[in-house]
Amino acid sequence: MRFAPPNPLRIADRASGLNAVSVRSYNERLVLSLLLQKASTTRLEIGERTGLSAQTVSVLVRSLEQEGLVAKGEAQKGRVGPPTVPIVLNPEGAFSIGISVGNDHTDVVMIDFVGEVRFHTMLPNPEVDRVSNHSEFLTTIREAIEMLPRKARERLAGVGLALPHSVADRRNGEAYFKALQDEIEQHLAVSVFVQNDITAAASGESMFGAAKPLTDYMYFYLGANLHGRLVLNHQIYNGNSPVSFDVGIAALERQLAEEDRPVAPRRAIEADWSGLGDLLAGWEKRLVDQMAHSLDAVSQFVEIDTAVLSSTAPRQVCAGICRKLEASSGVKVIAGTIAPSPKAVGAASLPLSSRFMVE
Repeated sequence: MRFAPPNPLRIADRASGLNAVSVRSYNERLVLSLLLQKASTTRLEIGERTGLSAQTVSVLVRSLEQEGLVAKGEAQKGRVGPPTVPIVLNPEGAFSIGISVGNDHTDVVMIDFVGEVRFHTMLPNPEVDRVSNHSEFLTTIREAIEMLPRKARERLAGVGLALPHSVADRRNGEAYFKALQDEIEQHLAVSVFVQNDITAAASGESMFGAAKPLTDYMYFYLGANLHGRLVLNHQIYNGNSPVSFDVGIAALERQLAEEDRPVAPRRAIEADWSGLGDLLAGWEKRLVDQMAHSLDAVSQFVEIDTAVLSSTAPRQVCAGICRKLEASSGVKVIAGTIAPSPKAVGAASLPLSSRFMVE
C-alpha cells in the first residue's frame, strides 16, 4: 500500500533540482501556507515573512488569483493613504474528500480549501459475511462530488484515507485497503493519500483547527482509547508502534454497562453527560492522570508548554478535562475545534497539504 503521497501537483519534479519552475512553485506553496496560518494577509506582510521582493510577491499573488486559489479580502480602512486590500484563501479554490475507517463505522466528509465541512455522512462497516463495502464508498464519494457545481468538480485535490492500526490488522487489512485505494483511483480518477488515523487527525487540527498557530505541542486524541502525538516545528511524530491507553471513552462505556446504566453516546458532541456524576468524575481523573504522565515523560526530553485535546466527546466534557489537565500539569491545554469527525477532516487535509502546502 502506498503510504507516501504522490508527487505534488504543482511541482513537476522535485528530484530535478531548483530550476525556475520548481522555485516558483515552491514560493506559491509558501504563500498558500502563510494564508492558511493567517486568514487575512497583505502583500507587505507576505514579503516581510518570506523575504521575497514586492515585485515577486505581486507576481505570485496574481498567478494564484488567476488559478482561483486566492482572492481579495475586504479593504482595511482607517490608515494613512489608500485602504489596504488583504489576500485570503478562496474557499472554492480546492476541495478534498476524507474517509476515516473506524472499528464499527466509517465517516466520509468533503471539505473546502479553508477546512469547512461541505458534506458529512457515516457508513456501516461490512458485516462479517460480506467481502467489502467498496461500492458504498464509491457511491458516497460521487454524491459528495456531485454537490459541487460542475466546474468546481475539477478542483478536487484528492481523497484522504485515515486507517487505524486495529482495523488495518483485520480481514487481511493491507490488501483490503489497497484494493479500496485502487478502486477509488480507477473509478473516480483521483489520487488517494493514506495515513494513520491519529496522525491524520493531528494534521487536520494543525491545518484548520486550534493548533493552527502552534509550532510545538503535544496532541492527544480521545476516542475509544487515548492516543498521543508529539508535534515539533509543525512535524507530527508517529512512532514505529502505535501507543494508546485504555482510559478512553470505551473504558467509560464498559463501566456504564457493568452498572446497567445507559451507555454514553460516543459521538454526541452536544450530549449532556452531567448525569453520570461520580462515575464521570472518576473516569476523568484516570484520563487526566494518564495525560499528565505522558506530558511528564515527554518533558524529560523536550520542553512542551502546550497540549491540544481533540475528541468527539461532548464539548463541555472536553473543556472540563482541559481545565483539569492544565491544573495538574502546568501546561496550557486547548480543546480541539475540528468537528464533526476530526479523523475524517484530518484525512481530507492530506491531499490539500500534499498538493498545495510547503512540506
